[in-house]
Amino acid sequence: MSAGERVSLSSAPSPPGNSAARLVRLVLPIIVLAAGLGLWEFVVRVNDIKPYVLPAPSAVFTTLVRDWDVLSQSLLTTLLTTFEGFLAAAIGGIVLALLFNLSKWLEYSLFPYAVVLQVTPVIAIAPLLLIYLPQTTAVVVCAWIVAFFPVLSNTTLGLNSVDRNLAGLFQLYRASRLQTLFFLKLPAALPYILGGLRIAGGLSLIGAVVAEIAAGSAGAGSGLAYRIAESGYRLNIPRMFAALLLLSAAGIVIYGLLALTSHLVLRRWHESALGKES
Repeated sequence: MSAGERVSLSSAPSPPGNSAARLVRLVLPIIVLAAGLGLWEFVVRVNDIKPYVLPAPSAVFTTLVRDWDVLSQSLLTTLLTTFEGFLAAAIGGIVLALLFNLSKWLEYSLFPYAVVLQVTPVIAIAPLLLIYLPQTTAVVVCAWIVAFFPVLSNTTLGLNSVDRNLAGLFQLYRASRLQTLFFLKLPAALPYILGGLRIAGGLSLIGAVVAEIAAGSAGAGSGLAYRIAESGYRLNIPRMFAALLLLSAAGIVIYGLLALTSHLVLRRWHESALGKES
């Protein structure tokens, strides 16, 4: 095969079937969502279900538009808490995993406590944190607790999963432990780190919501979870559904952004992302 033929084959457009498959993957969820909303609206109207029992989708969207000023401010509060908890979990988890890789004694000493922190229900910790810490700090700590362990465990796994042949090559060239860590292990662990961050993004939102519910039970709070609890006490069910809709949308956006970041970082060299653009 000549060089010109190889170039023409490598630059050939992707098969039309791939474009059709991507279109189907995009359209089918939209069709299912539209069908579900239509069935929901139909059932509510036919059975004349009261809004305080089950609001119709139209009532939820109307409430979302009418109460947007209040709900948007609560959304920003929840997103800020989520971002702070996620950032603390990402930095703390990665840095601690690097330290674990440099010192096995440190890993043996501290990793069991990270496991204990992970398996302890955050709903049980939140009321205690609200007693000993300021409300804003307590909510952020709850988001951090939930999101921290996936980053730590995935990064630790990635650093320990480096190819032995490459590690032997670094030893052959007398690379220092820090050189091996930053030039071999850390790049090799990048897919694991990004996977942990994708998990941590959604979990930090869950932690923030749990802490806000606990804060709302204590008579304080301003996030979306607090609005949900407040709406339940007042039987304002359409606003409750509207706040829940915003929370779900926020979680989808967070996961989508982290998945996109992972794809952009890995798409040129890692098997998990290769071929997705074809």
